Amino acid sequence: MTGWPLMDPYIHWFDLAGVAVFAASGALTASRQRMDVIGFALIAIVTGIGGGTLRDLLLGIRPVFWVAEPTPLLLCSGVAVIVFFTAHLVESRYRLLLWADALGLALFAVVGAERALEHGAPTSVALVMGVMSATFGGLVRDVLCNELPLILRPEIYVTAALVGAGTFLAADSLGLDREPALLAGFATGFAVRAAALLFGWTFPVYKPRPGRDYPPDDPVGRR
Repeated sequence: MTGWPLMDPYIHWFDLAGVAVFAASGALTASRQRMDVIGFALIAIVTGIGGGTLRDLLLGIRPVFWVAEPTPLLLCSGVAVIVFFTAHLVESRYRLLLWADALGLALFAVVGAERALEHGAPTSVALVMGVMSATFGGLVRDVLCNELPLILRPEIYVTAALVGAGTFLAADSLGLDREPALLAGFATGFAVRAAALLFGWTFPVYKPRPGRDYPPDDPVGRR
């Protein structure tokens, strides 16, 4: 299978759902930057298709999914218009953005890993592909909107994508049917990210420490 329309229907809907929720997160970011409707559409599109585009390019899938079938572009544009007219109704748009991003992260983590397996990649490559698919669209969104990317913040983010993709790959290697394996990976990845959002889970960050003063006769100090 070489094109998005030929994708397994179950994977197709997973992929489409990931595009939609990532597009919503992009449009919500555009609302925080007070963009016009064209800006909403642009940010929604690059966020919605960014991870899948990188995935298909690295896997050598030609044409990439949204070139083979423009439905994702239309979906992103539609989501952008809806958010443009309704974002003001949401009390905490940033919180909603984080939850939409969490859904997209979990969905694209398993779809990216599955697509890699489908095209003959080894498990280790499929794991990396899942993480890259899940995080690239959000990275582009944040860079374009001049916000600190979520991937660079001291919170559980990449790890959630890694756990989701890893769970799917482990379930698949144990012989579980593809659909339950996808659901298990999605549920696990989303649960980790959701727990991080609810409970403020983070990894320890680097804490700078003053440098040592070496005595003049210390050979280490003379280096």
